[in-house]
Amino acid sequence: MTSTLRGADIVIKTLERAGYTTIFTLSGNHIMSLFDAAIDSKLELAHVRHEAASVHMADAYGRLTGKPGIAWVTGGPGHANAVGALFTAQGQESPMVLLSGHTETDQLGRGGFQELNQVEMAAPVTKASWMATNTATVGMDVAKAIRIAASGRPGPVHLSLPSDVLDATVPETAVVWPTDRDFKDPPIALHDAAAQAIFSIIGTAQRPLLVAGPHLANRSGRALLARIESTLAIPTCIMESPRGFNDATLGAFAEVARRTDLIILLGKAFDFTLKFGGPPIDPACRFISIDPEGALVERAARELGPRLAFGCVADTRAAAETLLRVGTARDSTWFAEARALMSDRPTSWADLKSKTVGKLHPAELFQALKRYVEKDPDTILICDGGEFAQWGQAILRNDRRMINGVAGSIGSSLPMAGASRVVERKAPVFAVLGDGTFGFHMAEFETAVRCNLPFIAIVGTDCRWNAEYNLQVRDYGPNRTFGCELDPTRYDRVVSAIGGHGELVENIADLPRAIERAMASGKPACINVMIESIPSPVVRVSAP
Repeated sequence: MTSTLRGADIVIKTLERAGYTTIFTLSGNHIMSLFDAAIDSKLELAHVRHEAASVHMADAYGRLTGKPGIAWVTGGPGHANAVGALFTAQGQESPMVLLSGHTETDQLGRGGFQELNQVEMAAPVTKASWMATNTATVGMDVAKAIRIAASGRPGPVHLSLPSDVLDATVPETAVVWPTDRDFKDPPIALHDAAAQAIFSIIGTAQRPLLVAGPHLANRSGRALLARIESTLAIPTCIMESPRGFNDATLGAFAEVARRTDLIILLGKAFDFTLKFGGPPIDPACRFISIDPEGALVERAARELGPRLAFGCVADTRAAAETLLRVGTARDSTWFAEARALMSDRPTSWADLKSKTVGKLHPAELFQALKRYVEKDPDTILICDGGEFAQWGQAILRNDRRMINGVAGSIGSSLPMAGASRVVERKAPVFAVLGDGTFGFHMAEFETAVRCNLPFIAIVGTDCRWNAEYNLQVRDYGPNRTFGCELDPTRYDRVVSAIGGHGELVENIADLPRAIERAMASGKPACINVMIESIPSPVVRVSAP
């Protein structure tokens, strides 16, 4: 007798073939067959409280591992809830796949249950978006989604899975199974001739700068850029913040940009973060664009005109390896100068103290946190939100760091911290976020407690949407602020009530012991720190 498989069984077995062990999900009508099929598999389901959280968790998994994270959600409203979170993953070039349940195909256009044009809804915030239509080949659809997410410039991909495609059965002999090569495209190499042309241009520059895209903002990407610096003596940086040249993580980066005469864009899109080539970049500065997407090379050519000295299509990491093999070291004078500027932090930061009884200055908080974050090189740090988290990004040094990214969206840190614990089982996981940000996904503390995913969230509570407050003061005046105030909520008690560990800190002397108790608890923990409402830092250097 010929055995049969449901579409749901084929999806599960395909994910197992791809080596997955954890899926981030929230159940619903359209995907119950997937949950049923998972019972007999080796997959663990991290079951969240909001569909957007499953996407943020898959996003974090993709950033940390380089392998696309997988989120499952139901169709209709579940899919709609998830789509907004894709924008964060897209901006940060994070490999992940959203598998959404979907109305049955025979009900399309007839007012089916929760019928929604999911493919078109997800298309603007994904690399690709489509609907599976054939049970026998649904595994190939899943493999294709994983392949697109990981290949070229990484990013999110959406695949809708109609209920009838998942529920239908086909003979096992009729199933088209993906092979290993169906899960990942080979990289597009940078040819030696192109690399030599690039170095001939670099040779005419006195102060070149290599700017990398967000998908290198992980441990392996930072190590790759460190090799470029040590081998070629060209300063490098990763632009992953919507604050661009004002990102204090990069120190006095605006001054580096002002002095450079050649910017090599290595997988970095030419966009608003670079001020479209305007000030502080010198108008005589030239550019080189090396990008996995021909459309972005074309965009750089269109925007820059004759200032684009060279452009070519190649995958970022493969191109970097060719540059390392072909290139030779330059004089290190400019490299040392640029690196010193980007590593610069005002000495005055070390002396910043709160002027308000019962509150901390963000700088003194992060100076105290520094030894806990930097003690173990495997520690994961997530910085999320506006003004408060910017101090953390600028003060704390960490190779396994995630931020809310180029999209400028906030609120992802708590689900990301849970996913980080899935990836990193031993080293500490810290999330630093403001009190406004905390409200987006505070329910995911229940997920973390239930799934035994301990991490430490340090919440800077200033009872204000501080980024918006500062924008309003700057643009409209101090008497024109509106909609920025929050209550002094005891977030630590919220987390304790859920089953986690809570701490309230109102004095800097109490912070170290609170951190140590949170780490020792072995539970998802919230350290609620009352802080002064301070604008984010900016590192500036006066022009000579």
